[in-house]
Amino acid sequence: MNRTTRTARTTAFATGSGIALPAQPGPGAREACGPRPAPVVRDLRDRAGRSPHGLLFGPRDLVVVTGLPGSGKSTLMRRTAGGVRVDSQDTRDRWEARVPGFLPYALYRPLVRLSHYAGLRRALRGGEGVVVHDCGAQAWVRGWLGRAARRRGGTLHLIVLDVDADTALEGQRERGRGVSRYAFLRHRRAAARLLRSVERGRLPAGCGAAVLLDRPAADVLRRIGFTG
Repeated sequence: MNRTTRTARTTAFATGSGIALPAQPGPGAREACGPRPAPVVRDLRDRAGRSPHGLLFGPRDLVVVTGLPGSGKSTLMRRTAGGVRVDSQDTRDRWEARVPGFLPYALYRPLVRLSHYAGLRRALRGGEGVVVHDCGAQAWVRGWLGRAARRRGGTLHLIVLDVDADTALEGQRERGRGVSRYAFLRHRRAAARLLRSVERGRLPAGCGAAVLLDRPAADVLRRIGFTG
């Protein structure tokens, strides 16, 4: 996707205080109205901070915030997310407060992940809009969320934080917690593949729409909310 196309696709949303992401019909509506519409990509990068202050989704939608470790996913979610928020970082923090400080994270990482996914499953059963943290390396999670969104009559949306590797590494240093070089390279490859795919309008299976944010666009965002 070239820069000209990117600017043209975001002009209509650049001056408002917020934008509403298009809802897609649930299972019953598909039978009456035909197949779901083509995925929609809203590219809000390269606006020098002149981008919407809010993103609004349908009442049963699921929103996945994805990007490199250190890109600012948890910070963005804490500052903006309305409705139910499920962040794996919160789960890790709770476990770190409970286990002895000398115990390496690698030893209890499986328990953190199990606890996170159990909490996510409970949140999905509630029927409300949910904002979910995703590191981008676990494609099966997005598949699971896409199926869950369809069952509840909503849409799965991606919010992709497009942050370069140096900025993400600096974010890890600032929070005092990083990932191994091997893990970061794996995350970087997965994030690059996802970004290229979204830029071309090819979203992961089950995903109905996506929003691309760079750091200035993320910094001015004040609300990720749900209608109804």
